[in-house]
Formats: sequence, structure tokens, C-alpha cells
Amino acid sequence: MSTQTSQQTSVTAQRRMPFGRWMAEVGWRHVVGILAVAFAVFPILFIVSASVNPLGTVSSSGLIPKAFSLVHYESLIAGDRGPFLRWYANTVIVCGTVALVQVFLSTLAAYAFSRLRFAGRRIGLLSLLLVMMFPAFLAMIAVYSMVSGLGKAIPFLGLDSLPGYIIVLLGGSLGQVWLIKGFFDTVPKELDEAAIIDGCSHWQVFTKILLPTLTPILATTILLALVGVLSEFLLGSIFLTSNDTKTLAVGLYGMLEGDRSNNLGVFAAGSVMIMVPVIILYQFLQRYIVGGSTAGAVKG
Repeated sequence: MSTQTSQQTSVTAQRRMPFGRWMAEVGWRHVVGILAVAFAVFPILFIVSASVNPLGTVSSSGLIPKAFSLVHYESLIAGDRGPFLRWYANTVIVCGTVALVQVFLSTLAAYAFSRLRFAGRRIGLLSLLLVMMFPAFLAMIAVYSMVSGLGKAIPFLGLDSLPGYIIVLLGGSLGQVWLIKGFFDTVPKELDEAAIIDGCSHWQVFTKILLPTLTPILATTILLALVGVLSEFLLGSIFLTSNDTKTLAVGLYGMLEGDRSNNLGVFAAGSVMIMVPVIILYQFLQRYIVGGSTAGAVKG
């Protein structure tokens, strides 16, 4: 037994890589990973620390809070700094509606561009790519004029209304087409052909055969759409002016703009309350993102 143990020890010693070689081939990746994690965690720790700091000022905030208090959370929930719960509800309505409609329309368009052949298909794809290169605020004046005119005919779709703001955001509903189309192209067309031979229509092929295979990309695009709408501020600050129609991004920024030095703690508390649902949603969708992308095809 002692001889066998000594042989195993010698083999392990021979296989052990010198530190210089290990650092050059493997170790630098760990260093880069640690730096990336530190870079990402630093602002989160600062915001969480500022949210539990009872003073709530810029000068008193740091990575490690000197005192612990939930006074800023209590102030937000009580509505002392504005109708925070109303802003939260508005944000949930806007994010849920826009994200679902965006992903649904993008999925339909991606199916058409990937599976169907029609005149103008290539031009349509290139046009979508060209439009996506320009930021939304370039059309701000034109969109503002259009919504203002629409509000005169249909008041609840005009300025300073959630339905009007949702319609404005839905103008970018095809922003996920290229991403979903790329996933569509990886699904074998033999699945479509077999289903059509069995008597399925294009809609049945889309809903019963292809959609189950798209679970990972749909989870990814829904998450991206939600985060994008949640962080949208520029258009919201123009179209939403009253406290009853503001979203969290617009309302919290207006609160911070009033007194940047003393409202940091309240702003940080609001940011944490926004961040927690997004993290929970990501953890819920992670199994779909990481899961097998062909499970639905096998079931079909």
C-alpha cells in the first residue's frame, strides 16, 4: 500500500503545473474574472449601503454603511417623497405590456423572415437593421407632435398618459427580430416539413412545433425587453409629467434632481426595490435560458 501511495504522489507531482506556466495559461483568466466581478459588484454595494444609511447624503455614503436603518424604504412606501407605489404600479403595467407585445410581434416577424420566402424579404431585414442603428431620441420631436395630435382626437392616448406612452414604446416592437431569427435559423426545417405533411397549417407549425423550441431565446428576449423598458427615461421624462402617470425611472430621477446631496439615500432605496424583482425574474428564467433548446422539438 505504501508503494502504491508513493507512486500516486510522484505521478501527481509530475502532473502539477509550474506556477508561471499555470498563470500564463489558466491563472490570468481567474484574475480577469475577479476584476470583472469586483467592477460589477462595486456599484451594487454602494447603492445598497446608501439605501440603509440613515443620513442619506453623498458625503456619508460608502461601501460599508456606518449605521443601519430602513427609514428610506419606509419613507418611500409611505409616500412622503411622492406616490412611489403608484410609480411602481405604472412601471409594472408599462413593462409587462410593452415586453410581451414586443416579443410577440418580433417572434411573428422572425418566423416570417426565417421560414417564408417573399418579395422584399432581404430589403425588409436590412431596413430593420438600418432603423435599429439610430437612437430613438432622434425622432423625439416627430413622435411628440404625433402623440399630441393623437391626444386631441383620442384623449386617453395623448400626452401624459400611460396608454400613449406605451404606444410610443411599442414603436420599437421589432427590435428583437434579428436575435430571434438567428435562433429560428438553427431549428431544422425538416420539423416544419414533417408537420405540414401531417396536415398542420403555418400557425400550427409556429405554435405547436417551433415555439416550444424557442423557450431559451424567448426567455432571453423577454428579460432584455423588460430591462430596457424599465430603464427607459428619456422619452418618459418628456411624455409623462404628472405624478400619477410617472414611471419609477422618471419619478426617482425627479426626486433626485430636487436635492442631489440629501436625496441619495431615498433614491438608492428606490433603486434596490427596482433591482430585487429583476433579479428574482432572472433567477426564474435562468433555467429556461440554460435549459436544452431542443426539448420542445422532441416533445413535438
